Amino acid sequence: MNKKKLIIIISSVVALLGVAAAVFFLVFNKKGYRLLKVYEVKGQASVTRESIGEIEPYDNMVLESGDVVALDTGEMTLRADEDKYIQLEEHTKLKLVATGSSSKSKTTIDLMEGAITNDIQNKLSEGSSYDVNTPNSTMSVRGTIFRVQVYEENGVKYTKVSVFEGEVETKLVYKDGTIAEKAVSIQKGKEVIIYEDDKTTDYVSEPTDIDFDALDDKVLDLIRDANDKGRDVAMAEEEFEEHMKDTALVTFAYNGNVFATQTVKKGEKVQEPVLMPAPSGSWDYDFSKPVTEDITINWR
Repeated sequence: MNKKKLIIIISSVVALLGVAAAVFFLVFNKKGYRLLKVYEVKGQASVTRESIGEIEPYDNMVLESGDVVALDTGEMTLRADEDKYIQLEEHTKLKLVATGSSSKSKTTIDLMEGAITNDIQNKLSEGSSYDVNTPNSTMSVRGTIFRVQVYEENGVKYTKVSVFEGEVETKLVYKDGTIAEKAVSIQKGKEVIIYEDDKTTDYVSEPTDIDFDALDDKVLDLIRDANDKGRDVAMAEEEFEEHMKDTALVTFAYNGNVFATQTVKKGEKVQEPVLMPAPSGSWDYDFSKPVTEDITINWR
């Protein structure tokens, strides 16, 4: 066998191995891959991975099941698969566990402190689950928007669950780790508060109307956006109208098209987008100036 033929044979084998590897990767992804990522982050945050330690997160960072994610200040949104978003509020810490495939998924969030708003945009498939655990409760959903907050006052631990779309079932978790058999259903527009003191774990009351005044602006923005997209969400129009009076819509445009939008409080500064619409150019705006009204910023 001459040298030329040997090179051709080796090249052919390498090519076949490459094709086989690609096919295996595609099949594996189709059957078992789950997308977990930091969708966007601005501010002071961290991801702690058992095998590595603490990592500074960034937009589109791929996460692993078991990662502990914390947001101290700023904004942060996580994404699981293509249709599950987890919006963190400041001073929030959680552990994300995700197994299965994108078509048959099991997602569990252990919320240790702070607050998250979960936006599950499509109904879960048969065999899939989405659970949020707190120190004194556990909740399951099928497809919905809901917020969970964990806090402590005077030595009493509280969990507050607010449902903006769909339905959430909650169960009490007692100090010894046992879970109550009875589930309480929270319907759209309602919320419950669970408390745990040195004697017992129980509900403060039956589900009551959501206190929209107590919600973070980013949560209100999320609900408003869902409503604008035709989703059946609970809204208190007066709170949204008051909220909109105090905020300004900043639109980033490129070649006459909307590239991105931000909602900011009037009198505060808008943040320059991390992504750019083109390799060259810049935004035609002084980002040191506070925003006082709705504006459009163009890429030049």
